[in-house]
Amino acid sequence: MKFIEVIRKKNKLKVYFCGIKIFSRTKRIVDHEFEKKYAKRFDPDISIEDKKYILTKQFELSAGYTPSFDAPKTFNEKLQYIKLYYDNPLMSVCGDKYKVKDYIKNIIGEEYIVPTLAVWDKPDEIDFDKLPNEFVLKVNWGSGQNIIVRDKSKMDIDKIKEKLSKWLKPESNHYFFSFESGYKNIEPKIICEKYVGELAENLTCYKIFNFSSKPYLIQAVFDDKTKEETINYYDLDWNKLDLKQNFPNNDKNVSKPKNLAKMLELAEKLAAPFKYFVRVDFFEVGDKVIFSEFTFFSDNGMAAFTPDSWDNKLGDLIHLDITADKNI
Repeated sequence: MKFIEVIRKKNKLKVYFCGIKIFSRTKRIVDHEFEKKYAKRFDPDISIEDKKYILTKQFELSAGYTPSFDAPKTFNEKLQYIKLYYDNPLMSVCGDKYKVKDYIKNIIGEEYIVPTLAVWDKPDEIDFDKLPNEFVLKVNWGSGQNIIVRDKSKMDIDKIKEKLSKWLKPESNHYFFSFESGYKNIEPKIICEKYVGELAENLTCYKIFNFSSKPYLIQAVFDDKTKEETINYYDLDWNKLDLKQNFPNNDKNVSKPKNLAKMLELAEKLAAPFKYFVRVDFFEVGDKVIFSEFTFFSDNGMAAFTPDSWDNKLGDLIHLDITADKNI
């Protein structure tokens, strides 16, 4: 799901945030004050109060209630608080799809990463003649922004460069959507990765929620590329949980992944430096486990829970140490 989507059609303008329409040519769901403050998000001196205002409006539209920054209790509220008051430089390393590979290599080994073939600062630096026939291009601060090339003879280089140029702009950095702090200091790069056929097929992504550096539950995202994603949640023994966010559950009896124990072991090692919350994502390719990404603000910390008791239950697992100056 795109965080911000702008659709212009037949002189009509619609703007969506996390799938929710916040503006149209004929109807305003957010006010002028929000638009004024949101326009300031690129200002390095934007105030905490302006950030709170923006996050509150976004949160109300997506999560369905007004967050508390003075006494956060729920999972989603606490993630918003962490955005504003927690600074861990390692979050920027782990949010960088280029730099994170060295971190993974040092902690658990390079066999769990997809090899990087090349890295560039600008699209014009790419020498496509030197690339293999199959490869994947992405920007190191992006999410879900991949260019998969299966046959170089059929690629449109101009369109590829145009897309990459767009992704390199600050507007594509998640920090400037809703202040996900781990993205703020990432220096944008274009990376080329080895094409792994199985990763482009109908795979399940296993997203492990870690609290206080320990795995707690698994979010399994099923994507068969033909219809809407389905998502199930499981405890660490692969018992299905009564929980939904954003997408419907998968009603099939899904077998436990054969590498689940290994994924949980790796997730705990990778989550060790993060005392509040981190999601560590993996794919299972045959007998191999492949690292996908770190996420410190799952679904931007704004996805509603069904039942909503899970918002409180998971919030109880994040133990914020709030000091007088709010920093944690």
